[in-house]
Formats: sequence, C-alpha cells, structure tokens
Amino acid sequence: MPLPRMRLLKEAAAEIKQIDPGSAVTPYFIRQLALGGKIKSVMAGRKRLINLDSLIEYLDNQCESESPEGTGKIKRIS
Repeated sequence: MPLPRMRLLKEAAAEIKQIDPGSAVTPYFIRQLALGGKIKSVMAGRKRLINLDSLIEYLDNQCESESPEGTGKIKRIS
C-alpha cells in the first residue's frame, strides 16, 4: 500500500500551481473542500494535512456545467 502524498494547505496549492500555472485554486478554497469533507485531510496538531491525490482527483472529476438545483429561476410568491 503506497503512502499517500500529504501536503500542507499552501504546499498543496503550490503543487496545483506547478501542474497548472494558470490555476485559480487558493489555499482557502482547498481548506473549504477539506472542511466540507469533499477531499481527504487529517489534522496534525494545529495544521491540516491535505491528501494531494484526493485533491487532484476531486478537481479532475468536477464538471463545469454543475450548478445547484433551483438557481436562476424566479420563485412565485404566494
């Protein structure tokens, strides 16, 4: 079983920037994904370690056309 590639928030953001220099992914965005349980992460003392493979997989599997249901519609007031 290979050891997961764990990175600090800023290091994970730097890795994404290295893969795609034009990326708009920020450490804050990665933190929100981790806190929301969308990517794997663990706390090490006061620092959060991000599973880099989980982050890359999450970013690869997102579709541009995904939007929350019910947005862009006018709701009738009763």
